[in-house]
Amino acid sequence: LTLIEFYSTKHKNSAPLQGAGSELVYHRLPWKEPDVPYLLEVFYEDDDLIALNKPSGLQVLPGGLFQQRTVLKQLQWRASKQSSSLSSQASHPVPVHRLGRGTSGILLCAKTKLAKTCIAAYFADKTSVVDAD
Repeated sequence: LTLIEFYSTKHKNSAPLQGAGSELVYHRLPWKEPDVPYLLEVFYEDDDLIALNKPSGLQVLPGGLFQQRTVLKQLQWRASKQSSSLSSQASHPVPVHRLGRGTSGILLCAKTKLAKTCIAAYFADKTSVVDAD
């Protein structure tokens, strides 16, 4: 079943593929992603957190025209390069808040799942001071 055949056929309901045993495959044509600032300056880093200077023009998460040239992909690349070092927790670097593509500023990223959970809770509670406990 091709995409043209799928859309040119009249269906009895809005979900014609459910239970039909058919498989719809979408092949996206490759494209060149637009040029963006690609080097991230690290302001602070420890075992749980990394604070980056995100330049204007760099998208944080993959989407739209930007699938590879994003902050998240750069964090994942850094983690894979550093994975040879021994660490007690697996590194899962992710941004804990969002800055729009056109916005520059400090972007906080968690390096572990526990750090992400804690930092996200601080943002949700609007906490500006974190106890050392």
